[in-house]
Amino acid sequence: MPAAFPAVSVRSRLLLTTALFAVAACGPQQPPGGMAGFPAPEVTVQTVEPAAYPVSFEYVGQTAGSKDAEVRARVTGIVEKRLYQEGAPVRAGQPLFLIDAKPFETQVAAAEADVARARAQKTQADRESARLKPLAESRAIGQKEADDAASAAELAAAAVKAAQARLAEARLNLSYTRVVSPIDGLSSRAQQSEGSLVNANTTLLTTVSQVDPIWVLFSVSDNEQLTLNRAMAEGRLSLPRNNAFEVAIRLSDGSTFPRSGRINFADSRVNPQTGTFEMRAEIANADLALRPGQFVRVVLAGAERRAALAVPQVAVLEGPQGKFVYVVGKDGEGREIAEARPVVVGDWSQSGGVNVWLIESGLKAGDRVIVDGLARIMMPNTPVRVSAPAAAAKP
Repeated sequence: MPAAFPAVSVRSRLLLTTALFAVAACGPQQPPGGMAGFPAPEVTVQTVEPAAYPVSFEYVGQTAGSKDAEVRARVTGIVEKRLYQEGAPVRAGQPLFLIDAKPFETQVAAAEADVARARAQKTQADRESARLKPLAESRAIGQKEADDAASAAELAAAAVKAAQARLAEARLNLSYTRVVSPIDGLSSRAQQSEGSLVNANTTLLTTVSQVDPIWVLFSVSDNEQLTLNRAMAEGRLSLPRNNAFEVAIRLSDGSTFPRSGRINFADSRVNPQTGTFEMRAEIANADLALRPGQFVRVVLAGAERRAALAVPQVAVLEGPQGKFVYVVGKDGEGREIAEARPVVVGDWSQSGGVNVWLIESGLKAGDRVIVDGLARIMMPNTPVRVSAPAAAAKP
């Protein structure tokens, strides 16, 4: 029985195969067909042609309430009670805090007494003026005495109005002891606990954020905006009019938010601190699925690359010098070979459900790019046998 061959590892066999190819490459001229007498590998090609392709732009964004209201104490006093559940939705006008009302009830009572006294004084002044007026007309008294009585009545009427204004102010301050939410939205945590002293118009009690709709803030760099403007000026790119992009939101777990939105603000100025244009999207959020402060990915769809060349992403390979594709060419004997062609890629797009790279440079219309059989190409300039060509990428 013949002796068994020793076991050879997969790595050793790969190295042995590589060495054999190297020896064959240094030997006599290869016969027609593949390398070292092997049949030429069969590949599938796709002819690149200019076409229009949809493109999208992606940015880092952060959610924010469409309205953020700071709830502050409007009178000075002691917080007696918190009347809401922290973090829960609240309605406009809903009481959130109760400030000790006793000092303000006392002020209201004092103001009501001032109004009553002013009215009594006005009644007395009116009676005195009415009594002296006919006497002055009959010249029983001097005219000055009657005029003084009329002026006293007018001053008493003004005093009544002043007392009524103080009473209204006292009642308003009393109403401010019930701190209410100014808007519908999500409440934040309470900044002050029961028993805390709060100062009028300065002490922050909590914050309420309106989250339906919710805003998504993101920025576009000045450099990228210049690149887009140049592409539009050259006719290579078209953008939706008036920033009418379809806005999709990708969450931190990679899922896509089920509702799309729209751009509702695009700043015309560059922020000198960040060197970016600030933009804002608006998204319906009735179910409160999005909360303020979340980091998301903002995807803007609706732009189009015009007269662009594209190849399937599987056709683009990575080498020591960067990305490249294999293009079918001819050697000196007229045989078809796989030529390595460095390329500069741009955006991703979709073509018939297939992801494609848009090619910025390195290819020209009519080039035949190898899209299938790449694993059988051992090295550049390997002879290949082209099968039926694949359909060109169409947007």
